[in-house]
Amino acid sequence: MAGIFDKIKDKISSLTEEEDSAFLAGVKRRAAALNKHIVLPEGEDARVVRAAVEAAKQKLARITLLGNRAEIEQAHSDLDLSEIEIVDPATSEKRAEYAALLYALRKAKGMTEEEADKLSRDNTYFGVLMVKAGDADGLVSGACHSTANTLRPGLQIVKAAPGVPLVSSCFLMVAPKGGNQYCKDGVFVYSDCGLNENPTSEQLAEIALISAKTAEKIAGIQPRVAMLSFSTKGSAKHADIDKVTAAVALAKAKAPDLALDGELQLDAAIVPSVAKSKAPDSKVAGHANVLIFPDLDAGNIGYKLTERLGGFQAIGPVCQGFAKPINDLSRGCKWEDIVATIAITALQTQM
Repeated sequence: MAGIFDKIKDKISSLTEEEDSAFLAGVKRRAAALNKHIVLPEGEDARVVRAAVEAAKQKLARITLLGNRAEIEQAHSDLDLSEIEIVDPATSEKRAEYAALLYALRKAKGMTEEEADKLSRDNTYFGVLMVKAGDADGLVSGACHSTANTLRPGLQIVKAAPGVPLVSSCFLMVAPKGGNQYCKDGVFVYSDCGLNENPTSEQLAEIALISAKTAEKIAGIQPRVAMLSFSTKGSAKHADIDKVTAAVALAKAKAPDLALDGELQLDAAIVPSVAKSKAPDSKVAGHANVLIFPDLDAGNIGYKLTERLGGFQAIGPVCQGFAKPINDLSRGCKWEDIVATIAITALQTQM
Protein backbone atom coordinates (compact mmCIF):
# COMPACT_ATOMS: atom_id res chain seq x y z
CA MET A 1 0.00 0.00 0.00
CA ALA A 2 2.82 2.42 0.84
CA GLY A 3 4.23 1.95 -2.65
CA ILE A 4 0.89 2.79 -4.24
CA PHE A 5 0.57 5.97 -2.20
CA ASP A 6 4.13 6.98 -3.12
CA LYS A 7 3.30 6.57 -6.81
CA ILE A 8 0.17 8.67 -6.41
CA LYS A 9 2.16 11.40 -4.63
CA ASP A 10 4.80 11.35 -7.39
CA LYS A 11 2.08 11.65 -10.03
CA ILE A 12 0.51 14.63 -8.26
CA SER A 13 3.94 16.26 -7.98
CA SER A 14 4.62 15.78 -11.70
CA LEU A 15 1.22 17.24 -12.59
CA THR A 16 1.95 20.31 -10.46
CA GLU A 17 5.25 20.83 -12.27
CA GLU A 18 3.59 20.43 -15.69
CA GLU A 19 1.09 23.15 -14.81
CA ASP A 20 3.88 25.74 -14.72
CA SER A 21 4.14 27.81 -17.88
CA ALA A 22 7.34 27.51 -19.87
CA PHE A 23 8.29 30.96 -18.57
CA LEU A 24 7.76 30.07 -14.91
CA ALA A 25 9.46 26.71 -15.27
CA GLY A 26 12.50 28.53 -16.64
CA VAL A 27 12.49 31.01 -13.78
CA LYS A 28 12.40 28.16 -11.27
CA ARG A 29 15.26 26.31 -12.95
CA ARG A 30 17.42 29.43 -12.89
CA ALA A 31 16.57 30.12 -9.24
CA ALA A 32 17.28 26.55 -8.13
CA ALA A 33 20.75 26.72 -9.65
CA LEU A 34 21.66 29.63 -7.34
CA ASN A 35 20.90 27.88 -4.00
CA LYS A 36 19.99 31.17 -2.29
CA HIS A 37 18.53 31.62 1.21
CA ILE A 38 15.11 33.31 1.41
CA VAL A 39 13.32 34.29 4.62
CA LEU A 40 9.51 34.32 4.97
CA PRO A 41 8.34 36.28 8.05
CA GLU A 42 4.65 35.29 7.96
CA GLY A 43 4.65 31.86 9.59
CA GLU A 44 1.11 32.50 10.82
CA ASP A 45 -0.31 32.41 7.26
CA ALA A 46 -1.26 28.99 5.86
CA ARG A 47 -0.45 30.07 2.27
CA VAL A 48 3.06 31.08 3.30
CA VAL A 49 3.70 27.80 5.13
CA ARG A 50 2.49 25.81 2.12
CA ALA A 51 4.66 27.92 -0.19
CA ALA A 52 7.68 27.43 2.08
CA VAL A 53 7.26 23.66 1.95
CA GLU A 54 6.76 23.65 -1.83
CA ALA A 55 9.70 25.98 -2.52
CA ALA A 56 11.99 23.82 -0.39
CA LYS A 57 10.69 20.67 -2.05
CA GLN A 58 11.41 22.11 -5.49
CA LYS A 59 14.81 23.33 -4.19
CA LEU A 60 14.15 26.86 -5.39
CA ALA A 61 15.99 28.20 -2.34
CA ARG A 62 16.89 27.38 1.23
CA ILE A 63 13.89 28.59 3.27
CA THR A 64 13.64 30.08 6.74
CA LEU A 65 10.12 30.55 8.08
CA LEU A 66 9.62 32.92 11.01
CA GLY A 67 7.15 32.10 13.78
CA ASN A 68 6.44 29.90 16.76
CA ARG A 69 7.54 26.37 15.87
CA ALA A 70 5.01 24.56 18.08
CA GLU A 71 2.10 26.60 16.72
CA ILE A 72 3.19 26.11 13.12
CA GLU A 73 3.71 22.38 13.54
CA GLN A 74 0.34 21.99 15.26
CA ALA A 75 -1.52 24.00 12.61
CA HIS A 76 0.17 22.20 9.71
CA SER A 77 0.55 18.63 10.86
CA ASP A 78 -0.39 17.50 7.34
CA LEU A 79 2.73 19.11 5.83
CA ASP A 80 6.30 17.88 5.86
CA LEU A 81 8.21 20.75 7.49
CA SER A 82 11.51 18.91 7.70
CA GLU A 83 13.15 20.74 4.78
CA ILE A 84 12.54 24.27 6.09
CA GLU A 85 14.11 26.06 9.04
CA ILE A 86 11.68 27.59 11.53
CA VAL A 87 12.98 30.46 13.68
CA ASP A 88 11.10 32.33 16.40
CA PRO A 89 12.49 35.89 16.69
CA ALA A 90 11.37 36.09 20.31
CA THR A 91 13.71 33.25 21.33
CA SER A 92 16.40 33.44 18.66
CA GLU A 93 20.00 33.72 19.83
CA LYS A 94 20.49 36.22 16.99
CA ARG A 95 17.91 38.71 18.29
CA ALA A 96 20.26 40.71 20.52
CA GLU A 97 22.76 41.01 17.66
CA TYR A 98 20.00 42.21 15.31
CA ALA A 99 18.68 44.68 17.90
CA ALA A 100 22.18 46.18 18.16
CA LEU A 101 22.40 46.39 14.37
CA LEU A 102 19.03 48.11 14.13
CA TYR A 103 19.98 50.61 16.83
CA ALA A 104 23.24 51.41 15.06
CA LEU A 105 21.40 52.00 11.79
CA ARG A 106 18.58 54.12 13.23
CA LYS A 107 19.95 55.93 16.29
CA ALA A 108 20.68 59.03 14.19
CA LYS A 109 16.93 59.09 13.41
CA GLY A 110 16.09 59.05 17.11
CA MET A 111 15.58 55.32 17.72
CA THR A 112 16.40 54.22 21.27
CA GLU A 113 17.96 50.90 22.26
CA GLU A 114 14.64 49.91 23.87
CA GLU A 115 12.75 50.58 20.64
CA ALA A 116 15.32 48.62 18.64
CA ASP A 117 15.01 45.71 21.06
CA LYS A 118 11.23 45.72 20.72
CA LEU A 119 11.26 45.94 16.92
CA SER A 120 13.80 43.13 16.63
CA ARG A 121 11.12 40.80 18.04
CA ASP A 122 8.82 41.69 15.12
CA ASN A 123 8.93 39.02 12.42
CA THR A 124 9.27 41.43 9.50
CA TYR A 125 11.97 43.55 11.12
CA PHE A 126 13.79 40.40 12.19
CA GLY A 127 13.64 39.05 8.64
CA VAL A 128 14.90 42.28 7.09
CA LEU A 129 17.72 42.37 9.64
CA MET A 130 18.65 38.83 8.61
CA VAL A 131 19.02 40.11 5.05
CA LYS A 132 20.99 43.19 6.13
CA ALA A 133 23.35 41.07 8.24
CA GLY A 134 23.96 38.66 5.36
CA ASP A 135 22.22 35.76 7.11
CA ALA A 136 19.64 35.57 4.30
CA ASP A 137 19.79 36.62 0.66
CA GLY A 138 16.27 38.00 0.32
CA LEU A 139 12.85 38.35 1.94
CA VAL A 140 9.27 37.78 0.80
CA SER A 141 6.37 39.10 2.89
CA GLY A 142 2.99 40.81 2.61
CA ALA A 143 0.54 37.90 2.36
CA CYS A 144 -1.20 39.03 5.55
CA HIS A 145 0.46 42.40 6.19
CA SER A 146 0.15 45.74 4.44
CA THR A 147 2.67 47.03 1.93
CA ALA A 148 3.75 49.64 4.47
CA ASN A 149 4.46 46.95 7.09
CA THR A 150 6.65 45.11 4.60
CA LEU A 151 8.46 47.98 2.91
CA ARG A 152 9.02 50.31 5.88
CA PRO A 153 11.64 48.00 7.47
CA GLY A 154 13.19 47.46 4.04
CA LEU A 155 13.54 51.18 3.40
CA GLN A 156 14.87 51.82 6.91
CA ILE A 157 17.35 48.95 7.05
CA VAL A 158 18.32 47.61 3.60
CA LYS A 159 17.60 50.91 1.77
CA ALA A 160 17.83 51.64 -1.95
CA ALA A 161 20.78 50.47 -4.00
CA PRO A 162 23.50 53.06 -4.66
CA GLY A 163 22.56 55.36 -7.52
CA VAL A 164 18.88 54.33 -7.48
CA PRO A 165 16.71 57.38 -6.76
CA LEU A 166 13.56 55.49 -5.77
CA VAL A 167 12.24 52.04 -4.99
CA SER A 168 9.41 50.97 -7.28
CA SER A 169 7.48 47.80 -7.98
CA CYS A 170 6.35 45.71 -10.90
CA PHE A 171 4.25 42.65 -11.58
CA LEU A 172 5.31 39.83 -13.84
CA MET A 173 2.08 38.97 -15.63
CA VAL A 174 2.44 35.39 -16.87
CA ALA A 175 0.22 34.40 -19.80
CA PRO A 176 -2.33 31.64 -19.17
CA LYS A 177 -1.79 28.09 -20.36
CA GLY A 178 -2.35 28.08 -24.10
CA GLY A 179 -0.85 31.54 -24.48
CA ASN A 180 -2.22 34.95 -25.38
CA GLN A 181 -2.16 36.53 -28.83
CA TYR A 182 -0.79 39.83 -27.51
CA CYS A 183 1.85 38.27 -25.24
CA LYS A 184 4.35 36.64 -27.58
CA ASP A 185 7.03 36.39 -24.86
CA GLY A 186 4.71 34.62 -22.42
CA VAL A 187 5.02 37.43 -19.87
CA PHE A 188 4.44 41.17 -19.49
CA VAL A 189 6.16 43.44 -17.00
CA TYR A 190 3.68 45.95 -15.50
CA SER A 191 5.01 48.94 -13.53
CA ASP A 192 4.37 50.61 -11.10
CA CYS A 193 1.30 48.78 -9.82
CA GLY A 194 1.96 48.70 -6.09
CA LEU A 195 4.06 51.49 -4.65
CA ASN A 196 4.40 54.98 -6.20
CA GLU A 197 1.01 56.69 -6.21
CA ASN A 198 1.51 59.59 -8.60
CA PRO A 199 5.08 59.55 -9.93
CA THR A 200 6.62 62.64 -11.50
CA SER A 201 8.06 62.58 -15.01
CA GLU A 202 11.50 61.99 -13.53
CA GLN A 203 10.23 59.12 -11.41
CA LEU A 204 8.30 57.60 -14.32
CA ALA A 205 11.49 57.62 -16.39
CA GLU A 206 13.40 55.83 -13.60
CA ILE A 207 10.58 53.29 -13.21
CA ALA A 208 10.74 52.60 -16.95
CA LEU A 209 14.50 52.10 -16.94
CA ILE A 210 14.64 49.76 -13.95
CA SER A 211 11.59 47.83 -15.23
CA ALA A 212 13.46 47.24 -18.50
CA LYS A 213 16.32 45.75 -16.44
CA THR A 214 13.85 43.53 -14.60
CA ALA A 215 12.44 42.35 -17.93
CA GLU A 216 15.89 41.46 -19.19
CA LYS A 217 17.54 40.07 -16.05
CA ILE A 218 14.59 38.45 -14.28
CA ALA A 219 11.95 37.72 -16.93
CA GLY A 220 14.63 36.86 -19.48
CA ILE A 221 13.03 38.85 -22.32
CA GLN A 222 14.31 41.66 -24.54
CA PRO A 223 12.47 44.74 -23.21
CA ARG A 224 10.18 46.79 -25.43
CA VAL A 225 8.87 49.56 -23.18
CA ALA A 226 5.58 51.42 -23.69
CA MET A 227 4.84 54.52 -21.61
CA LEU A 228 1.05 54.33 -21.32
CA SER A 229 -1.50 57.12 -21.42
CA PHE A 230 -5.06 57.79 -22.56
CA SER A 231 -3.50 59.44 -25.62
CA THR A 232 -1.35 58.13 -28.47
CA LYS A 233 1.19 60.47 -30.04
CA GLY A 234 -0.68 63.69 -29.32
CA SER A 235 -4.23 62.45 -29.96
CA ALA A 236 -5.33 64.36 -26.85
CA LYS A 237 -4.07 67.29 -24.77
CA HIS A 238 -3.83 67.24 -20.98
CA ALA A 239 -1.29 67.85 -18.22
CA ASP A 240 -1.29 64.10 -17.42
CA ILE A 241 -0.19 63.41 -20.98
CA ASP A 242 2.53 66.04 -20.73
CA LYS A 243 3.89 64.18 -17.69
CA VAL A 244 4.22 60.99 -19.73
CA THR A 245 5.79 62.62 -22.80
CA ALA A 246 8.35 64.34 -20.56
CA ALA A 247 9.14 60.98 -18.97
CA VAL A 248 9.66 59.46 -22.41
CA ALA A 249 12.17 62.17 -23.30
CA LEU A 250 14.06 61.72 -20.02
CA ALA A 251 14.21 57.94 -20.36
CA LYS A 252 15.40 58.10 -23.95
CA ALA A 253 18.12 60.57 -22.99
CA LYS A 254 19.41 58.20 -20.29
CA ALA A 255 19.07 54.99 -22.36
CA PRO A 256 19.11 55.91 -26.05
CA ASP A 257 19.55 52.30 -27.16
CA LEU A 258 16.54 51.01 -25.21
CA ALA A 259 13.41 50.19 -27.23
CA LEU A 260 11.06 52.65 -25.52
CA ASP A 261 8.23 54.82 -26.82
CA GLY A 262 5.20 56.82 -25.76
CA GLU A 263 2.81 58.20 -25.10
CA LEU A 264 0.78 55.16 -26.17
CA GLN A 265 -2.70 53.92 -25.40
CA LEU A 266 -2.81 50.30 -24.30
CA ASP A 267 -4.21 48.99 -27.57
CA ALA A 268 -1.61 50.92 -29.56
CA ALA A 269 1.07 49.42 -27.33
CA ILE A 270 0.17 45.73 -27.76
CA VAL A 271 -2.15 45.32 -30.78
CA PRO A 272 -0.27 45.39 -34.11
CA SER A 273 -3.24 46.47 -36.21
CA VAL A 274 -4.02 49.39 -33.89
CA ALA A 275 -0.35 50.36 -33.73
CA LYS A 276 -0.18 50.46 -37.52
CA SER A 277 -3.01 52.98 -37.53
CA LYS A 278 -2.14 55.09 -34.47
CA ALA A 279 1.67 54.94 -34.31
CA PRO A 280 2.98 53.63 -37.64
CA ASP A 281 6.52 54.91 -37.12
CA SER A 282 7.00 53.41 -33.65
CA LYS A 283 9.40 50.48 -33.17
CA VAL A 284 7.64 49.56 -29.91
CA ALA A 285 3.94 50.05 -30.63
CA GLY A 286 2.06 46.83 -31.30
CA HIS A 287 4.53 44.54 -29.57
CA ALA A 288 5.40 46.13 -26.21
CA ASN A 289 6.17 43.73 -23.36
CA VAL A 290 6.97 46.26 -20.60
CA LEU A 291 4.00 48.51 -19.78
CA ILE A 292 4.62 51.63 -17.66
CA PHE A 293 1.42 53.00 -16.14
CA PRO A 294 1.13 56.75 -15.48
CA ASP A 295 -0.02 56.33 -11.86
CA LEU A 296 -0.92 53.76 -9.24
CA ASP A 297 -4.65 53.92 -10.00
CA ALA A 298 -4.09 52.79 -13.58
CA GLY A 299 -1.41 50.25 -12.68
CA ASN A 300 -3.32 48.58 -9.86
CA ILE A 301 -6.55 48.39 -11.85
CA GLY A 302 -4.70 47.22 -14.95
CA TYR A 303 -2.90 44.27 -13.37
CA LYS A 304 -6.02 43.08 -11.55
CA LEU A 305 -8.10 43.22 -14.74
CA THR A 306 -5.40 41.26 -16.55
CA GLU A 307 -5.29 38.70 -13.74
CA ARG A 308 -8.98 38.28 -13.04
CA LEU A 309 -10.49 38.69 -16.52
CA GLY A 310 -7.52 37.74 -18.68
CA GLY A 311 -6.47 34.68 -16.70
CA PHE A 312 -2.85 35.79 -16.29
CA GLN A 313 -0.85 34.87 -13.19
CA ALA A 314 0.28 37.98 -11.32
CA ILE A 315 3.68 37.50 -9.67
CA GLY A 316 4.50 40.34 -7.32
CA PRO A 317 4.58 43.10 -6.57
CA VAL A 318 8.27 42.59 -7.25
CA CYS A 319 10.20 45.46 -5.67
CA GLN A 320 12.86 47.15 -7.76
CA GLY A 321 15.75 49.21 -6.46
CA PHE A 322 16.51 47.79 -3.00
CA ALA A 323 20.16 47.11 -2.21
CA LYS A 324 19.11 43.51 -1.45
CA PRO A 325 15.89 41.78 -2.54
CA ILE A 326 12.84 42.64 -0.43
CA ASN A 327 9.51 41.68 -1.98
CA ASP A 328 5.96 42.51 -1.03
CA LEU A 329 3.07 40.16 -1.82
CA SER A 330 -0.50 41.03 -2.63
CA ARG A 331 -2.78 40.05 0.26
CA GLY A 332 -4.99 38.31 -2.29
CA CYS A 333 -2.13 36.05 -3.41
CA LYS A 334 -2.31 32.28 -3.73
CA TRP A 335 0.38 29.98 -2.37
CA GLU A 336 1.52 29.32 -5.94
CA ASP A 337 2.17 33.07 -6.35
CA ILE A 338 4.35 33.03 -3.23
CA VAL A 339 6.40 30.13 -4.58
CA ALA A 340 6.95 32.06 -7.82
CA THR A 341 7.94 35.19 -5.90
CA ILE A 342 10.49 33.19 -3.90
CA ALA A 343 12.08 32.13 -7.20
CA ILE A 344 12.05 35.72 -8.49
CA THR A 345 13.64 36.93 -5.25
CA ALA A 346 16.45 34.41 -5.64
CA LEU A 347 17.09 35.68 -9.18
CA GLN A 348 17.15 39.29 -8.00
CA THR A 349 20.27 38.57 -5.98
CA GLN A 350 22.09 38.53 -9.33
CA MET A 351 21.09 42.09 -10.26
